[in-house]
Amino acid sequence: MTVEREQIMNALRQCYDPEIPINIVDLGLIYDAQSDTEGNVAVKMTLTTQGCPSAMAIPEQVRARIASIAEVRDVKVEIVWEPAWNPSRITPEGRKVLGLEA
Repeated sequence: MTVEREQIMNALRQCYDPEIPINIVDLGLIYDAQSDTEGNVAVKMTLTTQGCPSAMAIPEQVRARIASIAEVRDVKVEIVWEPAWNPSRITPEGRKVLGLEA
């Protein structure tokens, strides 16, 4: 059974970079999330910097949250550096939380 993209994104909205008080979806760290008909999920994501102190913790948090979805069989998380993350990737919701919206 295919896991709906919205289920995946809702799970990812429960993941946070411990140094920034918004979820990784609104922070703009998720580049792609897909599933197949057998419940395998693949996520492409980045981090704010290559030297991110949470470089191991955030992908593990992503794996655990997605794996908690009943229909998920396997989770693969790929860290990518292109395109490089920058603050323009933050969603309007994230900007409000950070006080960046007027």
